[in-house]
Amino acid sequence: MKTLLKIYSTYGLVIFALVFIVLLPFFLLAIFVKPLEKTAGFLNHVWARLLFFFLFLNRSKIVYEEKLSRKQRYIFCANHFSFLDIPTMGLINHNFKFIGKSSLRKIPLWGYMYSKLHILVDRNSLRDRHASWVKCKEAVANGYSITFFPEGGILSKNPPELGRFKEGSFKIAVEEQIPVVPVTIHNNHLLLPDKKPLIMHRGTISLKVHKPIWPTGTDDFAVHDLMAKVRSIIDEELKLTHHAGR
Repeated sequence: MKTLLKIYSTYGLVIFALVFIVLLPFFLLAIFVKPLEKTAGFLNHVWARLLFFFLFLNRSKIVYEEKLSRKQRYIFCANHFSFLDIPTMGLINHNFKFIGKSSLRKIPLWGYMYSKLHILVDRNSLRDRHASWVKCKEAVANGYSITFFPEGGILSKNPPELGRFKEGSFKIAVEEQIPVVPVTIHNNHLLLPDKKPLIMHRGTISLKVHKPIWPTGTDDFAVHDLMAKVRSIIDEELKLTHHAGR
């Protein structure tokens, strides 16, 4: 069984690379032809669908509590336990930019694309955090939604227990007065655990897109209130599905 899992994991890396290479010309058009930049969200969606199809994880389960408006800007906030979480968020067909760690830039070709179409941040640099903050506000002003992993990385030592949330995404929601959409990713930590070596398992990609939550004010209390509500919703859903044996 271990040998089969290692073969499947290697196959997964090859598929990741091949699907990206096939889509690379379209991503390059989105990078270099400014009017096409907003096609990047759709390309992310296509990439995610193709990736999971060829990984035999195509029987994904996505539940929306409420239909999202294509015209509305949102801040998507999801739990983060696995490297599968980035393509999983791509299953949500909406025009958003990711906020990701600057280390993603090191991934050959894919890292270049990601850094040009999304927003990378070195959280150890105050200057870089400020620059990413400005880019987020510019993206929102230009009609983009933003996707955050508010834990700031894969930090939980015991998933599905959540790590501590950071305030950045909620501050932007309050300052811009746009809703936050909590997203619960149920079991990616079982399909691709954050352990070395990375071993992929077969299963079902499952996520729940909760109802948007609007800020209730414009001050620090509104930021903390929004963060607490989003964390509570995701935490409750994770506990519910964990106890149900999903």
